[in-house]
Amino acid sequence: MRLGVRVVPVVAGAAVFVLVMALLFGGAVDDAVLPGIPSPGAATEWALPLVTFAATAFGVLVAGITVTAAFLLPGDGPSVSAYGWMLLRRTAWPALGWAVSALALVVLTVSDVLAVPVGRLTSPSVVSFAFSVNQGQALLLQAALALVVAVLCRAGVSRRLAFAVAVLASAAVLPPAFTGHAASAGNHQIAVTSLAVHVLAASLWVGGLAGMLAVRRVRRFAETAARYSRLALGCFVATALSGVANAAVRLGELPALWTTRYGVLVLMKVLALVAVGLIGAWHRSRTLPLLAGGQPRAFLRLAVGELVVLGAAAGLAVALSRSPTPVVVDEPDPLVELLGFPMPAPPTALRMLGDPLPDLFFLTLVAAGIGFYLAGVWRLRREGHAWPVSRTASWVGGMLVLGAITGLGVARYAYVLFSAHMVQHMVLSMVVPILLVGGAPVTLALRALRRPRDPQVRGAREWLMLALHSRFARLLSHPVVALAVYVASLYGLYFGGLLGTLMRYHLGHLAMLTHFVLAGCLLFWVLIGVDPGRRRVHPALLTLVHFLAMVAHAFFGFVLLQATTVIGQDWYTAVHPPWASSLMADQRLGAGLAWAFGELPAAAIMLLLVRQWIRSDEREQARLDRAADRAEATGEEDDLARYNAFLAAAAARGTSGSSSATNEDEAPQTGRK
Repeated sequence: MRLGVRVVPVVAGAAVFVLVMALLFGGAVDDAVLPGIPSPGAATEWALPLVTFAATAFGVLVAGITVTAAFLLPGDGPSVSAYGWMLLRRTAWPALGWAVSALALVVLTVSDVLAVPVGRLTSPSVVSFAFSVNQGQALLLQAALALVVAVLCRAGVSRRLAFAVAVLASAAVLPPAFTGHAASAGNHQIAVTSLAVHVLAASLWVGGLAGMLAVRRVRRFAETAARYSRLALGCFVATALSGVANAAVRLGELPALWTTRYGVLVLMKVLALVAVGLIGAWHRSRTLPLLAGGQPRAFLRLAVGELVVLGAAAGLAVALSRSPTPVVVDEPDPLVELLGFPMPAPPTALRMLGDPLPDLFFLTLVAAGIGFYLAGVWRLRREGHAWPVSRTASWVGGMLVLGAITGLGVARYAYVLFSAHMVQHMVLSMVVPILLVGGAPVTLALRALRRPRDPQVRGAREWLMLALHSRFARLLSHPVVALAVYVASLYGLYFGGLLGTLMRYHLGHLAMLTHFVLAGCLLFWVLIGVDPGRRRVHPALLTLVHFLAMVAHAFFGFVLLQATTVIGQDWYTAVHPPWASSLMADQRLGAGLAWAFGELPAAAIMLLLVRQWIRSDEREQARLDRAADRAEATGEEDDLARYNAFLAAAAARGTSGSSSATNEDEAPQTGRK
């Protein structure tokens, strides 16, 4: 760790220097740039970006190093390796610093928002901001997650615990990205998601590199560095694409890239990204072969330089988050701030299918889902293994429908019309899951993913196998549990008062739509899936479960049709279009669509289940026939013959018992005569 002691001050010094220069150049600490806006004082203006950088640095280190310990390093059976244990224990302190920094940001953000120096703030104002305002809630959640990570880092040595810590740490970097200017600006379907992807990818990239420097003496370091190189390449691509998307929203137009100070800072960040990309390419082409040949110092020299450049890029990123953007709205539209786009025109078929509203989250999900699936199919065919075209068509079709229903005009109208939202819900929970389950993605992954060379390393295939055989998967794959999740999510969302809350927040909206897909995939995987991991259940029981789901779905539509209160009234009142019918009329239209929409998919699934039932009986009969043939050929009794003999013996015993009882009953009668 001596190298780390020398590297950290260099990286931190370069990053802070770039941050200060960028703040001065971008006007983030100059009151003259935004005249008329009250200032909280120089202390808050300088402390807020510096503490933000500290929280960012701590978060990057914690996320990247925990991922290194959980996924990149070889383990020791069910436990992490000695280096993994060391990383986790030492990460507890940065995690604690992360929590403290996030809490400090709550106070500084209140000072900045209220334009009041920190020394004059009152406790009620800070507490109210932390628990009632989105930014405060996000920082408070981040502090809580960081504190949990700090505790779990010292809680044990299990690899599953390390997995949980890495997931929590990666999730903890995201809450602030879903609040602030990106969440309230127009086109936040791209701005918010791109920022979240950018932050997560950069955190794993930079933090993973720091983890590599900390474990450079680990056994078979060349293979560990190769695994990190693949992770870094994916993070580089994600960081670049999401950065371009986010910058496009913030700049507004291309000339602003070189005509504004904000654009110049963006260009400097692009140059840093290009430089790091070239260093990464050098890593892959030159350094990794040298590592395999036993020359570790080549990696160290290049990695230290890369970390310095990445630290400077992080300083630029924090400065950009505090600098005024070229896009200035004189009179903000509350509806645009709420929806992310202006009120759409009255719906037509062309507008519902056109007039797209792309959401970067689902676009990324669709692109990655199709890309990885086709790559798996290509690998199988290259190795001489066949894969059904029908499964490929089913998966690709499901992904395309997912992208269409969340990115075309219907997604725009789903924000303002309950009926359009219900159409989106039905497609996401029934049509998309049926197509995705038909693609058998888990089977493809198990066949296409390669095992790591080191048996102590858990790759994607090994983690997938553990997930499939876990108790949690065993519980979820129970037909009754899958049915309960599907039905409870349907009734709980609309009759539990959750719809308006989830629609109001971009993260809540994404979570709701994702849950529709996952709940549907779980139910239809249990019913008609071919992937491993599901319970072996007789088709008769599955048919009954599907019938109950149909009844629950139809009853939901009926109850919603008869409802006298508006679902999500607070939301739909705020965004109700002037050209639309009344809220109750639109809700009844949505209820009718929900009632009628599921008939065709449900009938198709019922036919498949009945077909499986018939085939199951045919297979069972064929098995019994084969057993009888074998028994006849060998002269031994088969199960059916033994069962028939048992029935005959039981019948014989019953007959003899009845005869004895009759004789006993008749004897006394003879005596009486």
